[in-house]
Amino acid sequence: MEGIKHIIFDLGGVILNIDYMLTEQAFIDLGVKNFRELYSQFHANALFEDLETGGISNDDFLHELQKAAPDGVTIEQIVTAWNAMLLDFPVARLQVLQQLQNYYDTFLLSNTNAIHQSAFNAILFQSRGLPSLDLFFNKSYYSHKIGYRKPEKEAYQIILDENKLDPAATLFIDDTLPNITAAQELGIKTIHLQAPRTILDIFRPAN
Repeated sequence: MEGIKHIIFDLGGVILNIDYMLTEQAFIDLGVKNFRELYSQFHANALFEDLETGGISNDDFLHELQKAAPDGVTIEQIVTAWNAMLLDFPVARLQVLQQLQNYYDTFLLSNTNAIHQSAFNAILFQSRGLPSLDLFFNKSYYSHKIGYRKPEKEAYQIILDENKLDPAATLFIDDTLPNITAAQELGIKTIHLQAPRTILDIFRPAN
């Protein structure tokens, strides 16, 4: 951490526990037997990318998913299935984030969407009594609000430019290698966080 003044965190898999397979199973349970194929198809035609960059409304996205489900499946059921991947915020990770605010400028950079943002803030409120994850950062940057997704370099550059950060004094932590590589190409220091390692292993002093 020598020379580091600013830390940018990824969300899913770094702060928030997630399991994509739970969403796949939830859609299968609704009768969408080919969800994996459908997921690939929607990626190919940019539906998910549009959702994560604010290029499509929540309602339009949900209705596209509903079209792939059997008759009778409601939008509420689609939302629940879509959010099934979102698990919990381990309290120790939140405590680390809180402590780091005393020593570093901290930021969040997440590829996410408005539906998930509402859901994970609800999880945080229900489990910890806190209204928003944004409390733990100088500023949060969500792809659906800034219009760019990692590993697009513009996503990182927005944070650097808006906050006048020196890339060489900035650390980026993410669990996805292409996102790490893009940050490195901008001169940002990085940690590729891979399970079972967590941010506690980085910031908790060794015994």
